[in-house]
Amino acid sequence: MCGINLAMNFSESGKTAIQQMMKATAHRGPDLSAWCKINDQLFVAGNRLKTVDLGDWSNQPVQIDDGAFTLVWNGAIYNSDDLRNQLLQGGVAFESRSDSEVLLQWLKTHGASGVKALQGMYALVFVHRESKEVIIARDPHGKKPLYYFHHNNRWLLSSEARGILASGLTPKRLGSGQLVPYFYSRHSFPDKSFFQQVQQILPGKVLQLDFEGNITGEFQTEIPSHHQKLPDKEDFRSLLTDAVLKHFQADVPVGVLLSGGADSSLLLQCWAQETDIPLPTFTVSFEQKYLKKYPDPVYARKVAEKYRCAHHEVLVTPKLLLQHLPEYIASLDQPIGDSASFLSWMIAKEAKKHVRILISGAGADELFSGYNRHEAFKHYLQHKALVLNAAKSIGNFPFLGRRFKKLAKGIREDESTTFLNFSSLGTIPEEHLSAFAAYYPSGLTPYKAALEWDRSYYLVNDVLKIHDNALMAHGVEGRAPYLDEALVSLSKSLSEEQHLALKPKEWIKALLADGGQGKVASRKKTGFGLPLREWLEEDKELQSLVFETIKTFAQEHQHTISEEMLTLALQPGKHLKHHFLEIWNLYILAAWCTYHQL
Repeated sequence: MCGINLAMNFSESGKTAIQQMMKATAHRGPDLSAWCKINDQLFVAGNRLKTVDLGDWSNQPVQIDDGAFTLVWNGAIYNSDDLRNQLLQGGVAFESRSDSEVLLQWLKTHGASGVKALQGMYALVFVHRESKEVIIARDPHGKKPLYYFHHNNRWLLSSEARGILASGLTPKRLGSGQLVPYFYSRHSFPDKSFFQQVQQILPGKVLQLDFEGNITGEFQTEIPSHHQKLPDKEDFRSLLTDAVLKHFQADVPVGVLLSGGADSSLLLQCWAQETDIPLPTFTVSFEQKYLKKYPDPVYARKVAEKYRCAHHEVLVTPKLLLQHLPEYIASLDQPIGDSASFLSWMIAKEAKKHVRILISGAGADELFSGYNRHEAFKHYLQHKALVLNAAKSIGNFPFLGRRFKKLAKGIREDESTTFLNFSSLGTIPEEHLSAFAAYYPSGLTPYKAALEWDRSYYLVNDVLKIHDNALMAHGVEGRAPYLDEALVSLSKSLSEEQHLALKPKEWIKALLADGGQGKVASRKKTGFGLPLREWLEEDKELQSLVFETIKTFAQEHQHTISEEMLTLALQPGKHLKHHFLEIWNLYILAAWCTYHQL
């Protein structure tokens, strides 16, 4: 796991820029940072976190043939053994067992088309000096971020947006066009950032450049569906076991981020059943009075005890939150208004003392219908006329809960609009719908399109961005076995009818029950986050900080934020009971902008 950087066609400024960029991303690879000059106009740099093959051969940038081929990359290739064997059969000799060497030789042999064969998580830059070609690629899952600046054939590329800004070659200005998507999604649009002129390479994108900075080719890599028969629980069990064994493999200590839910609990169960080797586990906990409503720590503790794990709990309180907020906000490359981000950051802070890799259950909900909105959308699709009529009368039932009212308010005749509203913090206004719809999957049946939206939009830009930012801030690598190619392919192979017929995460819960974790399997999904409503109501110091920060931000940006954002920000106390998630969302944005003086 590493950080990567590139500076291209900035003349003498490039040398200084690449060193500054490298320093800005050093936390991503605390073991080594280095840069190299390809020619007077092209520089690359890498930061290395050692997790596989700890020797010097994998130090980045990696070069062979007297610098004719250069690679900087970030991630892990889980099918590197298969690729190595193919290369060996073709006569390639290896000097190490590093997946970096395999990747470099693979791209030397196959060029840009070779990216299609990669399985894992990666963002990479490969340079072929003789053919004057640069290949840039990001994995189709979007596990690893990749930002860029491109103007007049000049390129800056970095694992983090702050790496681009550190070059000193682009101005730091707020991308105000991302404030509306942030308000409803808790993040920017997938190809944008919160800095003007800094954009993101989309998952699965492969770019080919010449040394003049021209784009000479580009294509999209996809995860295909391979299953020829209807998958069942045993197919899922086999594929998940393979994924666990691949993702838990490393040359450094590995731990598990236990949320207390089904997904991470099953990963630990699979590992224990296959190896019987206890692993350190990590979670957060809250004060006793909150555990009835937020019982995740209780379940996580029981799962860890069952498998004899050294369990580490981080007690998170309002006082601790206030103590660490300045450091946390400073660590955010981009604002994410999901409170799970802070919890993940605190877990990584503790985990760093014990492990180099953290395994999480990320991706299971998106692939196998784990969210409440998935079940609600199923009911909508199966009983559309009834649901539409009922939604019109929802205001007559004041006793209904916040979540139910939120879902009902977003129901529309159009199916994609309905799910866009279900997956957002609030109902998206008509005037903004087209901007969101531009990213909505096309050519799929309604329910499969909804799952693909969550996989390609929410998972990539919220869940995976949280894991990358929170863990890499502390030099810890995050891995997500549910996003193994075979499991994603299995999910994609299911038809609309098969997805609708399955209960929420049916196979995951069945395997948990088979392993004696029936209580974890049957518990109600609560979500991983802070007790925000309670803390904002009870802790006056926290409330004052949050309210005053968003009020000041709203007054300074009143001409660039929406009317709904402005109303909420100027009177947060009035709206706290039903809009505490939106208030926290606004606070993170406001605090981040304040830190960056935007």
